Amino acid sequence: MGNLEAKQRIDALRKELEEHNRRYYVDNRPSISDYDFDLLMQELIQLENLYPEYISEDSPTRKVGSDLETASSFRQYPHKHPMLSLGNTYNVEELRDFDNRVRRLTSEPFTYNCELKFDGTGINLLYVNGILVRALTRGDGTVGDDVTKNIRTIKQIPLRLNEGSGYPNVFEIRGEIYMPFEAFDRLNAEKQLNEEQGFANPRNAAAGSLKMLNSADVAKRGLQCVLYHLIAEDFDIAEHSEALAAAKRWGLPISEYSKVCDNIDEVIDYINSWDSKRRELPFPTDGMVVKVNRFSIQKSLGYTSKTPRWAVAYKFKPEQELTKVLSVDYQVGRTGAVTPVANLEPVLLSGTIVKRATLHNADQMKLLDLHIGDYVYVEKGGEIIPKITKVELSKREPFAMETVFPAKCPVCGTPLIRDEDEAKFFCPNTENCPPQIEGRFLHFCGRKAADINLGEATVHQMFERGYIRHLEDLYSLSDLQLLSLDKWKEKSLLNYRKSLQESRKVPFNKILFGLGIRSIGETTAKNIASRFKSIDALQKATKEELLEINDIGEGVADSIMDFFKVEANLNTIAKLKEAGLQFEAVGQATVSDELKGMTIMITGNYSIPRETMKQYIEAHGGKVGSSVTSTTTYLLAGAKAGEAKLAKANKLGIPIISEEEFYRIAYKGEGADHAGRSSTDIVIDSGNAVPITKTEQIKHDNNDEPTLF
Repeated sequence: MGNLEAKQRIDALRKELEEHNRRYYVDNRPSISDYDFDLLMQELIQLENLYPEYISEDSPTRKVGSDLETASSFRQYPHKHPMLSLGNTYNVEELRDFDNRVRRLTSEPFTYNCELKFDGTGINLLYVNGILVRALTRGDGTVGDDVTKNIRTIKQIPLRLNEGSGYPNVFEIRGEIYMPFEAFDRLNAEKQLNEEQGFANPRNAAAGSLKMLNSADVAKRGLQCVLYHLIAEDFDIAEHSEALAAAKRWGLPISEYSKVCDNIDEVIDYINSWDSKRRELPFPTDGMVVKVNRFSIQKSLGYTSKTPRWAVAYKFKPEQELTKVLSVDYQVGRTGAVTPVANLEPVLLSGTIVKRATLHNADQMKLLDLHIGDYVYVEKGGEIIPKITKVELSKREPFAMETVFPAKCPVCGTPLIRDEDEAKFFCPNTENCPPQIEGRFLHFCGRKAADINLGEATVHQMFERGYIRHLEDLYSLSDLQLLSLDKWKEKSLLNYRKSLQESRKVPFNKILFGLGIRSIGETTAKNIASRFKSIDALQKATKEELLEINDIGEGVADSIMDFFKVEANLNTIAKLKEAGLQFEAVGQATVSDELKGMTIMITGNYSIPRETMKQYIEAHGGKVGSSVTSTTTYLLAGAKAGEAKLAKANKLGIPIISEEEFYRIAYKGEGADHAGRSSTDIVIDSGNAVPITKTEQIKHDNNDEPTLF
C-alpha cells in the first residue's frame, strides 16, 4: 500500500468510525456489532502505526466515543477526571497478552478483579457529605450531560448514603445505567401498540430513556444501575475489591457478579463459567471486565490517550444459530434506498425469535453467494439487528435458486440507480413510489420530528384512500375524512387535532429533520439549525458555508443543495409555513454585548465543540464569519488551525487570536480563570446559550492525579 492509498484508507476509516460512534452514542441506533466496529478500529490502529505521519489527535483511536449532542437539552459540565473507555479483546490469547504486558511493567505481586460487564450507558455520580449532588453521562469523556433529575428516579441509587458507614466527604463513583429484559420487552410492546418504532436492544433503550426531558417518564422505564469504579481523595484503601465492598456498605448498588482471581488462568476459568450462564440473567451483558486489583499498580501502569493500561474488557462471542432462508424481500425506504431482507425459518437467538435478517445491499448478497433454501448462520452481535454471517454450503440443495438483486423498483417498477460512492441502489421515483411517500410521512410524524399522532397503519390507510400525498396534506384533512378511517372515533380525531396544534410549536431543527433530506440525521439537523437559524438562510447557503459545519461532507452538502432544487420541496416548505410550523430558530439568550459589531471567523479545535463556540460568540453579541474577509474582526485560531485561513488573515492584516485571548476579549480581561475562561461560561440548554455561574462549575484540570478505586 502506497502513502496516498494509506492516507485515503485512514481518512475513510476515521469517517466511518465517527459515523458509527454517532449512531451508537447519540442516536442510540447502532448499525453494526461491537465486534465489527472493533475490527475497523484495529485496522485503523495498524495503519496509523505503519504510517505515523498521518496520526491525528482527532482520530477515533485517540478519543472516546461521545454521547454529547451539539444542541443538547441538558446542561453540560466537565468531569473532574476523564471518563475513559476500555480496550476490548475477543479471545484467550489476547487476554494472556494483556497479562504478559502487565507483568512486564511491574514486579509487584497482584490479583485481578473480574466483573460481569453490564451492557448499558455510562454514568458518573458525585456525592458530597453523603448526598447525591450531580449525575453526568460519559459525554465525550471530558464533558457530560447533567441528568441528575432523571437519575433521582432510579430507586437503586440512594439520594443519601447510609449514616455512619465511613464514606469520604467528596467522591465520584461510576457505573452503568441499564434496562432489564422485562422492562425492555414491556417498553417495546407499548411502542408497537402505539405504532412507534421500538428500540433495537436494551442498551439503546437505557441510553434513550436517560436522555428524556420529563423525569416522570424516565421513572416509568424501569431503569436500574450498577456501580463499579470509585474515585476519592484521602481514602485509605488498597484494592479495588475493597473499595467496592465499602461502597456496598454505604448503600450503593454494586454487582454481586464479581470475583478476585489470583492469576490469568483463574480469570479465564471465571469467564468460561459465565459464557453460557449469562443467557439466564434477567439483564443484558456482553462480556467480563478484568482489572488489576491493587491501586498502587494501577497508578504505576497509567493510561493511554483513551484507555487504562490496567484493565481490559473481554467480549463474549456473539450468539449464532443455523437456520434456513425461505425467501428474500426488497424493501424500499423513504429515501428510495432498496434493502434486501431474508425471510428465515424462525430461530431463537439472544432471547428473541428471529424471522428476518438484513442483507444490507447487493454487494453483501453477492459476497455471501446466497441462494433461496440455503442454510445460513445468523447472529445478533451486541444484541442488535440480526444479520447473516455465512452460508453453510454443505447443506445447499443441488438446484437452489440464486438470489438476484432487482434492476427495477419492486413496488413502482422504476429502473434503480446507484451513485458511484453509494453501496445501495435507489428508486429515483420520489414523487410516485408509495413506500417512499408513506415513509416520508412516518418520518415527519415521528417524535424526533413534528411529533404528530399517527402510526404506520393509519398513514397507510390515508395514502391508500388518496387523502395524503404531500406533507402539508396532514393539516388540511377534514373531520369527515378522518372519521372514515378504521377504528377512528371522536377521541382519535381530538388527539390528532391536538398533536397538529402542538406540532406548530416544534423547534426548527426538528422540523428540518422531519423534512427527510437525504443524509440529514437528527444531530446534523441541530447543527444546521444552530448555524443558519432559518430555512431561508439554509436555502441560500453556499456549498462552502455548508462544509464549515463539523459533520457535513461533500455528499451531505450536495444532498442539501439538491433538495432545494426540487420545486415540490419548495412548495411543501411554503405550505408548511402557511400551516404555522417553525422554520426559524428561536433566538438564543444574550449573555452580553461585548462582541457586538464584531465578525469572528473560527478555525481549528477548541476546548469546547466548534458549534458551542459559535453559539458562545453569538450569545455575546458577535457574528460568526463564513470566511476570512476584510470585514473580519478576528480569526480565532484553535489547535490545528487551517493554514489557508491563517495565510489569508496575515495577508489582510486580520488579528489572529487564541482561545484564551478570545475569552479575555469577551470579558475585557476581567475575571478570567486559569484556563482563560471568564467567571461565567456557556453551556447548551434546549439549543440556547445559557450562562452558568462559577459556583455551579466543577473545574476539570488535566494535571489532576486522581486516586482510582
